[in-house]
Formats: sequence, C-alpha cells, structure tokens
Amino acid sequence: MSALVLVIGVAAVAAALLVIALVVLPPGPSRVPLSRLDPSVAPSASALAGAGAAAGAAVEKVLVKRGRAAAGAAALERAGMAMRLPDFVLVVGVATVVLGALGLVLGGLVFGLLLLVAVPFGAKLFLNFRASRRQAVFADQLDDSLQLMAGSLRAGHSLLRAVDSVAQEADSPTSEEFSRIVNETRVGRDLNDALDEVAERMGSDDFTWVAQAIAIHREVGGNLAEVLDAVGHTIRERNAIRRQVKALSAEGKLSAIVLMALPFGVTGFISMTNPSYIAKFTQSLTGYAMLAAAVVMLLVGGVWLKSTVKIKF
Repeated sequence: MSALVLVIGVAAVAAALLVIALVVLPPGPSRVPLSRLDPSVAPSASALAGAGAAAGAAVEKVLVKRGRAAAGAAALERAGMAMRLPDFVLVVGVATVVLGALGLVLGGLVFGLLLLVAVPFGAKLFLNFRASRRQAVFADQLDDSLQLMAGSLRAGHSLLRAVDSVAQEADSPTSEEFSRIVNETRVGRDLNDALDEVAERMGSDDFTWVAQAIAIHREVGGNLAEVLDAVGHTIRERNAIRRQVKALSAEGKLSAIVLMALPFGVTGFISMTNPSYIAKFTQSLTGYAMLAAAVVMLLVGGVWLKSTVKIKF
C-alpha cells in the first residue's frame, strides 16, 4: 500500500511539473509558421493553454477582489521579474500543493504541514532577496550614473538626453530603471513623478536626493552638473560606509540564518529518519502546546536577531 501511495505521489509531482512547464513558463524560441502572419486567421489555442489561461484569469480575479494585485505586482517589479503576478501565484500554489502532498507521503503529517508553510514563505523570501540584491546593485551603480549624467550635461545635452544616455550605457538594473523613466516621459508623464517613483521602488534615499536636486533645478535653474557632482561625492562616501558596515555585520547575519534554519532542518531530518518520534507531538494536547511554544519562541528570536543585525543609517 505504501509503495502504491509513493507511486501516486511521484506521478502527481511529475504531472504538476509538466503543467508548469507547458502552461506557465514561456516557451523557447521556435519558427513562426506562415499561417500566423495572416491577420485574418485566428490562432488556434490548445486545451492545455486554455486551461492555463483560465486558471490565471481566476487567480487574477481573486487577487483583485482581495486588493492584493497592486502590491503583488509592485513586489515583482522590485524583484525585477518579468513574470505576471497571476502566473507567479499559480506556480507557487501548484508547488505548495505538490510538495505538501509529497511531504505527507514521505515524511508524515508534520513534514507535510512544514512544506505547506515553507513553500509560500520561501517564495516571499525569494522575492525579498532578489529585490534587496537589485536595490543594492542600483545603489552601487548610482555614483557612476551621476557622473555619466554630469558629463552629458557638460557636453551640452539636455536633461532628458542625459537620462537617456544612462539608460543606454549603464548596467542592469540602472539601465532598466532609467529606460523606464525615458519611456514614461515620452508618453507624457512628468519627469519629477517618474524619478520619485524610481526612488520609491528601489528604496534609495540617495536617488531621492537626486530627484529633489533635479526638481529644484527645473524650478530655479542653475548648474545641474555641479550639483550632481556634489551629490555623487556624498553618495560615494555613504557607499563606502555602507560596505564597511556590511562587512562588520556579515558574521551576525550568517549566525542568524543558521540559527533560524536549524530547527527546520532538524525537524525535517528526524521526520524522514524517525517519523514515530516526531508524531508524538501531534498525539496529545501537550505536544501541540510545545509546538506552539516553539513557534512563538522562534518568531521572537527571529525578530530579535533581525533587529540586531539590521543597521539602518
């Protein structure tokens, strides 16, 4: 019986991966048939693609109804992910169900519940990690971008042309954000609003100063190149201090990660090697109380460790 359950679980995992690969993930490059070049011929949709589109539409409807669509889309933008929010939620949901079922089959009830909680939490951590790394790279590239803008202004180019030069010459993610500024201003949006939105999305106080300097220059005039040079010098000094603080707090951050991951690792290992030992926690009220106390202490310890190693200046 256990072998049959194992086979069913593996088949469910394979089917879910197939659905993700065929419905959600973008297809690879392929030759376009000549029939698709005729605008009068409607493209044929497969049943699997229709099911994926229907599932994505249903997820999007739920997100809009709960008011999570705007916040979720903003989180994906901060992380620099091109995937649509309904597709991302669908992938996480399918992975949660499949891994939860697999954990239930292989490790028991506790391990299955841990996977059910860990997959969405891991997806959120993944987005936060990508967003923080992207913001850090943007902060490191900002002083070079300001130098490029100042050089363009000294060469006689306009402000928008200087911004466009950064969009063309800088590396990602600075090029992506400045390209977005250029595109938004071309369709009629005010430059100050576009700059403020980039500063908010990237969580950069330094770029907020740049946006304020540009806004003041547009109101009262002056030598913007010199202002950008002064701001760039201040940003370089702040980046030097930021790197020093990051190096000094690296050991504490690593210790916090190890301490937070250790309970989950030990629980997963014991669930796979000796399930009857872990099962005793779910067989009595005392066991549930101990699990609740452990979760509360883990949350308190996580908040305390985060506040200890996170230095804001």
